[in-house]
Amino acid sequence: MRHKNATSAAKRSIATTNQHHNAGRDVAIIGGGIGGLTAAIAFARNGANVTVYEQAAAIAEVGAGIQITPNGARVLNRLMPGDALDAIGVRAQAVIPVNGVTGRAVARFDLASQNPAYRFCHRADLVDLLARACEANGVAIKLNARIDGFGPDGSFQTADGPVKPALTIGADGIKSVVRDQINKPNAPFFTGQVAWRAMIDQPDAEPVARIWMMPGRHIVTYPLSHGRLNIVAVQERRQWADEGWHHSDEPGNLRAAFTDACWELKSILGEIAQVNLWGLFRHPVAAQWHMGSVAILGDAAHPTLPFLAQGANLAIEDAYVLARCCDENVSVEAGLQTYQQTRRARAVRAISAANANAANYHLSGPKRMIAHSGLQILGKVAPKAFLNRLSWLYDHDVTA
Repeated sequence: MRHKNATSAAKRSIATTNQHHNAGRDVAIIGGGIGGLTAAIAFARNGANVTVYEQAAAIAEVGAGIQITPNGARVLNRLMPGDALDAIGVRAQAVIPVNGVTGRAVARFDLASQNPAYRFCHRADLVDLLARACEANGVAIKLNARIDGFGPDGSFQTADGPVKPALTIGADGIKSVVRDQINKPNAPFFTGQVAWRAMIDQPDAEPVARIWMMPGRHIVTYPLSHGRLNIVAVQERRQWADEGWHHSDEPGNLRAAFTDACWELKSILGEIAQVNLWGLFRHPVAAQWHMGSVAILGDAAHPTLPFLAQGANLAIEDAYVLARCCDENVSVEAGLQTYQQTRRARAVRAISAANANAANYHLSGPKRMIAHSGLQILGKVAPKAFLNRLSWLYDHDVTA
């Protein structure tokens, strides 16, 4: 009897989905980054009238590389032509943990078998791709659009006057204004880590991600299109730097932090002419992701440290699930409740896994020797086990 009821519920769900409750809804999205643009496409594809409000003068993205893992790629492949990501990304072949002091590879774990493909992209290329897909799906994008005076019903003020959509979505990042409308403001705390971002030209780079592990530090390198190599370096320190990627630093400061690195890593760092520095802060996952007809997604809901390459991928998943939940429910409020119930636990788990990675990359002394030996054995005896432990993350399909 229980199985029969479940089947009936599934049929009702399909029937509800076919009604497209988003059709004709006015949806306002605050923020024109990866999560906001993905949400705009997802809502527009099932009939909503979508407007993106971006405070910058152009739809663009600072920063450098981004890893599109299979869970994020499934969404993008559903929303855009199947070959769209191939036009901007490098297909990853492997992830290679490396002893950053000796330069010796500890293990090699295959990524080439991932389906859909695991890719390395430049953030700006992905944002441009999403912006063009928004245009193709009739999304209106308003630039230089600063938002003021949020109301409890989701209405807000712009320079052009008041706006009262059926649904307002905050995709406005770590310093989200919309999150603070829904939750009590929470001050983030400094993790004791800073990160540098840089790119260099390296046209012959192997299509792999290398994790150069050192006591108290690590560097991740991987290639991007047009012969570029993306570099993210993380160091533990007491002195903190402000959040954000806009703080330029001297390349010599980065090189000084890795003076005991192997010659290959020193050679890479020696090529850097321009670098940005930012402090890594841990924010709590928002307790509430919606209120009335207002919702948040991505970093606005669950800021993520860059140790599992999931910040953008989780935002992409959020965007698709949010649009689907609102499409399947007659009322916006019911859709938003389902959205939070569906997404919050997964985001919490991913963030916890990312936080654990940071500690594992920075081990020293006997713990470091034991960990490297374990990775080496794993790579030889059970090479698939490394990725199998992340199957809950990479194999997840929010479009199913």
